[in-house]
Amino acid sequence: MIIIKDKLFQKQFFEILKFIAKDKITAAKKFENELSHLIQNLVNSPYKFRASYYFEDETYRDLIYQGYTIIYKIETNKILILEIFKWQNK
Repeated sequence: MIIIKDKLFQKQFFEILKFIAKDKITAAKKFENELSHLIQNLVNSPYKFRASYYFEDETYRDLIYQGYTIIYKIETNKILILEIFKWQNK
């Protein structure tokens, strides 16, 4: 199984990292490393996180990390990382 990060996710993730780095660069690096590790581990157990609140389809899941929701979709041979946002902003 492979992980594919959508362009929207990549853009949103970059903006979040920029925002965190304004306060503390090490915090942004830690956030990036920990979230990247969680995403990479989805290959081992893709159904670990809850079914998405935003979709009525079990293949869409919500990974919650430090107040951010990462929506991903499980397909046959891949996991699509679709977007990341704060719950207040959705």
